[in-house]
Amino acid sequence: MSDRETAIQILQPILDVLRNIDASAQDATARVTQALPLDDPRIVAARKLVTEGLKDGWIAPREAGGIRFGRVAKPSEDLHGFSIDAVEMDCAGPGHVHPNGEFDLSFALEGAPMFEGHGEGWVVLPPGSWHVPTVTGGRMGILYFLPGGAIEFGPKPN
Repeated sequence: MSDRETAIQILQPILDVLRNIDASAQDATARVTQALPLDDPRIVAARKLVTEGLKDGWIAPREAGGIRFGRVAKPSEDLHGFSIDAVEMDCAGPGHVHPNGEFDLSFALEGAPMFEGHGEGWVVLPPGSWHVPTVTGGRMGILYFLPGGAIEFGPKPN
């Protein structure tokens, strides 16, 4: 089994939960955090996947602007229409819009990092939102689960 096949096998149970959470709900981050807390065995397995995948260089093989990144899986029916991306960062990334929302799962790798003002764990951004993903105070490994794989890089829309 390849690294990517193993990753999909590990992350599938997380997607089984995410598929039932509306990213546009005001309490989406709280709902995901309650359903999939950091001590949940599925999230513990995801943390190990991310830390080992980053160490081995396969989960985020490309680099630009000090950010390592990679696509773990394209959106597919088996993944409930989600794509899965991984990044390692300690800075600000490129601004982008989330046409269908974005579910972010971040893990501290070094220091006391914050992603979008949150410690490690979940951050859900609603459909149509735009942001410059930013990590401060350390370094994080982040999994991005994108409904429909939809993301549009560029400046903030008017």
